Amino acid sequence: MSKTADLLEEIAALKAMLIAADARDRRKDERIERLEKLVAAFKQAAFGRRSEKSDPDQFELALEDLETAMAVIHAEEDTEDRAAKRPAKPRAANRGALPKHLPRIEEVIEPDSLICACGGCLHCIGEDVSERLDIVPAQFRVIVTRRPRYACRSCTDGVAQAAAPARLIPGGMPTEAMVAHVLVSKYADHLPLYRQAQIYSR
Repeated sequence: MSKTADLLEEIAALKAMLIAADARDRRKDERIERLEKLVAAFKQAAFGRRSEKSDPDQFELALEDLETAMAVIHAEEDTEDRAAKRPAKPRAANRGALPKHLPRIEEVIEPDSLICACGGCLHCIGEDVSERLDIVPAQFRVIVTRRPRYACRSCTDGVAQAAAPARLIPGGMPTEAMVAHVLVSKYADHLPLYRQAQIYSR
């Protein structure tokens, strides 16, 4: 489905939600007004002057009206809660695409046989492509530097050997990449050295 169709569906859904919210607000206002009238009648019956007081039968009638109105309100609220909890129609998930700069390892899964039941050969008419995000955990490796020594058998001019490559820490074992990883983990990721040591030993 195109993005325009998705946007139109979302706009229609938002309009429906706004209309429902407006109707709910109007119903609530009506309920509040009805309850305020009942409360005013109740106060008049209970605390009005003797000449204005109604007889006890009408007082009970006002209480009965109040209870009925409250029951109606509770029933409407329960209906609204059930409607709100009802799961919406499942949408087609559009998770986007994974970044293009990530290396891709393609895996082609072929059917067991490319020969049809009738004896003919099957031809590719399309394919389904899916992408999943994978990670290769940090791996330790040892870089072994060999510097062979060469000597001439016919003379005694000495031994020839390539110079040792410069090291970031003279005589140290970590490479530049290892030192950079430890420093970034310590200062950017806030992993103290003892925690890194525990992670590496694991």
